[in-house]
Amino acid sequence: MNIITKRRIFDYAKQHPNASANLSAWITVASAAKWQSIADVRKVFPHADLATVRSSKTVTIFNIAGNHQRLISAIHYNTRSIFILKILTHADYSKDRWKNDL
Repeated sequence: MNIITKRRIFDYAKQHPNASANLSAWITVASAAKWQSIADVRKVFPHADLATVRSSKTVTIFNIAGNHQRLISAIHYNTRSIFILKILTHADYSKDRWKNDL
């Protein structure tokens, strides 16, 4: 899969060094993946979830760093692209305000 806006991941990792190794591992796995559906994603990341955001689009959410961070993405299976939309701490994610931004 082609990860779009890796810069967001790197910037977040600089601000949250405790998530850095886990984010790097996620990049390695996701880059090598050939996912065609959420079922394929869940074979590797069983806790990946789908959510509908304000725009009525569906996003895929990954738990990172032992459930301390959330990586919110839009996966376009047809083009093999993952767009990194947001990365949040669990506390910020739980407030659900992020759904209004997407």
